[in-house]
Amino acid sequence: MKSLPHRHLATLRLDVDLASIVPIGNGRLVAPISGGTFQGERLSGNVLSGGADWVTQSPDGSATIDVRLTLQTDEGAILGLTYQGRFVGPPGAMQRFVASEAIDASDYSLQTVARFESGDPRYAWLNDAIVIGIGEQIDGAPAYQLYEIDR
Repeated sequence: MKSLPHRHLATLRLDVDLASIVPIGNGRLVAPISGGTFQGERLSGNVLSGGADWVTQSPDGSATIDVRLTLQTDEGAILGLTYQGRFVGPPGAMQRFVASEAIDASDYSLQTVARFESGDPRYAWLNDAIVIGIGEQIDGAPAYQLYEIDR
């Protein structure tokens, strides 16, 4: 059986504006992203403010996430990044994660599927990239290891 060929694309760290999280009812909340960074061998820069994570929490402790971000590379290129995924943990874990309360990494799993968008010719290769992410909480903030699936 073949293994899934992949390589590390970037580490994405997000700054969540905890004071501005908006609960919209039925287990949904919107967590504004105020900034962050991404760093990898072929892709590095800053997360611009204005993005958000739309979270839908379930009573069983799981949640779906839908994140939309604008990135600026170190060379000045603007990229769009969207990713969707799932957070699985015991009841209350997602609320603690979103509130930046310390959670043991063994108490949850967070996986995503990401899509980049760029009109900059230097980053056109990202438009067709298949990217998966594994998320965790580092120093109270969400961080993702993003991996490109090799073609």
